[in-house]
Amino acid sequence: MSDNQEYLAKRQLKGGTAGWILLAGLGVSYVISGDFAGWNFGIAEAGWGGFAIAAILMAVMYLTLVLSLAEMSAAIPAAGGGYSFARQAMGPAGGYLTGLAVLIEYALAPAAIVIFIGSAVQELLGFNGPWVYAVFYLVFVGIHLAGVGEALKVMMVISGLAVLAIIATAVVLVANFDASNLYDVAVTDAAGASEFLPLGWYGVWAALPFAMWLFLAVEGVPLAAEEAKNPAKDVPKGIIGAMIFLLFTALMVVVLVPGVGGAAAMGASAVPLVDALKVTGNESLATIVNILGLAGLVASFFSIIYGYSRLVFALSRAGYLPRALSITTSRKVPARALIVPAIFGFVASLSGEGDLMLAMAVVGATVSYALMALSHILLRIKQPELARPYKTPGGVFTSGIALLLSLIALTGVYAFDPRAFLFTMGLFVIGAAYYFGYSSKRLVAKNADEEFAMLAAAESDLTLAN
Repeated sequence: MSDNQEYLAKRQLKGGTAGWILLAGLGVSYVISGDFAGWNFGIAEAGWGGFAIAAILMAVMYLTLVLSLAEMSAAIPAAGGGYSFARQAMGPAGGYLTGLAVLIEYALAPAAIVIFIGSAVQELLGFNGPWVYAVFYLVFVGIHLAGVGEALKVMMVISGLAVLAIIATAVVLVANFDASNLYDVAVTDAAGASEFLPLGWYGVWAALPFAMWLFLAVEGVPLAAEEAKNPAKDVPKGIIGAMIFLLFTALMVVVLVPGVGGAAAMGASAVPLVDALKVTGNESLATIVNILGLAGLVASFFSIIYGYSRLVFALSRAGYLPRALSITTSRKVPARALIVPAIFGFVASLSGEGDLMLAMAVVGATVSYALMALSHILLRIKQPELARPYKTPGGVFTSGIALLLSLIALTGVYAFDPRAFLFTMGLFVIGAAYYFGYSSKRLVAKNADEEFAMLAAAESDLTLAN
């Protein structure tokens, strides 16, 4: 076995553990907490009509992006997801910058979510603080260390409880829906303001980051490609299936919750589903949904930990990050890629600024979306001969829509919180300096094809050895 093959033999994930249903469940799990809270603050920025426009735009952005990712994940089934696609299309620097953007999103989102989990624990049990954050990180990183198959099954159960809560809420709310409740936000003197757009067109722009919360992180499904049973078929079916389901849940909460609880009240609510149920007099169900809302937060926290570990693993295995982070255990779990970012996330959670970290995660996300959509376009132009088991409907026109809307969404974060935008750009500068000053000279392979060939050879050697 060559040195390169020996190196990669120590960095293997467990293939064949996830079918498309588990992958779809992973996609839903990434996002489901966003249905319970966060999105509704966009109503405060734009009124219901303005937020509805923002939500439709972001739904189109995510749908076109998902269709583009489905093609690339089938053609390039690597654990790095968007980073791997960008590396193939734009070379090492483009791959790294895309991976860095996703890493910022996936490292900060769990830190923000665990703060929200702490608030939920405070509401239910009466205590909160760093010990709560630490326990959740320890328990759920520990489950991941047990193995990917076990982790994904636990995630499916938790996500199922959260989905059940949303559907039960919708069934109750639909009987109490009143369209007039959607338009109870006072009309301002902003440009373009009306009863439908009470805060004008600027409000639509500022509401885009909150609309993203209905779908944020679904793009992480391809990070599981190396552990899928049949990546070329399972990953496209999984990510598209997850997106279709999330469109359904988004429609339910965006229309029914303010249509019962009132747009003005829901725009300021920390627990909009719960507060809308209380308006109907269903106190018992409201309490149950409050508890299951915690399950939704845990599902997203749990699954995004999985996502960042696979991204760190892929970046480390390729030499972009310290190589020690990609060594896997006897269970083929990237333990260090799970533990080290968890420590950073825990430290970040001690700030208590969940809203700021979420806004920063959205900046990282939108940058990565633009780069991934661009990768799809470039791969169609530069590598038309690349085997594509699944092809994006509409081709580069579809990915072009995703590119344009992602750039618009990026500016929306600046409209809402310039501080988050500038802080995230600072992280990009630091990450870029690390690459161009250090790791670019220490990559394992010259290009993605070479790395994939080395990985295939290492897998073959392991198969023969067993």
